[in-house]
Amino acid sequence: MIRKLLSGEHSGRHQRDDKKNYEIQRIETFSDGVFAFAVTLLIVSLEVPKSFEELSITMRGFFAFGLSFLILIMIWNEQHRFFRRFGMDDLVTTYLNFALLFIVLFYVYPLKFLFTMIFSDSIYGTNKGPIEVTQHQVPELMMIYAIGFMAIYTLFFLMYWHAYRKSQVLELTDYEKFDCRSTMFKELIMVIIAGCSLITAYLLNYEYAGLAGWIYMLLAPAITIYFSRRNKIRKKLFPLAPRSQ
Repeated sequence: MIRKLLSGEHSGRHQRDDKKNYEIQRIETFSDGVFAFAVTLLIVSLEVPKSFEELSITMRGFFAFGLSFLILIMIWNEQHRFFRRFGMDDLVTTYLNFALLFIVLFYVYPLKFLFTMIFSDSIYGTNKGPIEVTQHQVPELMMIYAIGFMAIYTLFFLMYWHAYRKSQVLELTDYEKFDCRSTMFKELIMVIIAGCSLITAYLLNYEYAGLAGWIYMLLAPAITIYFSRRNKIRKKLFPLAPRSQ
């Protein structure tokens, strides 16, 4: 399994983890299956090309597929890191994870539709693409994307918040609790920026609603600046602590 292979790289887990079960839990195995199915949904509509022109269109379309796939991998990795850190399978975590998986499956088609629309002219030629969307529908499309993005990272925030509440049960050290809080606030940054995109799409005239997508460009600098600050604080508070994962 993918998780089992990757878990070997996380040797930074501590002696207290000897008390935990390193085997892949059922909830994680089920999650891997759902993410695999989500990737299948991304490519299920791709047919074998019947001509060189169709092959060229398919090849150009892989850029949009690649971006959609990258976002799914980012979500999967976020979930993977949570379970590698805490190994929780209590009722609250299970339900939060199920809600996350449900939204991921729902999110796949809007995600693929959005990126295919953005690169439609490059893939199929100017005004030749199969995607039909009017300018009046662009704000709604951007809002659907933002709501899905917000829902996913709100659930991640709730999962980390729940883990932090269970810090005594999990026997988290002080620096592990610090790392947990850091990740919680990172998830909030993701939610806030998506919320800004949602508000922008709602308020702007439909002719400019596409600008809401550019707000996501703030994610990288915002998170970089945030963790730069948090890492400096962490080094001062816990100079001997291992690097956070």
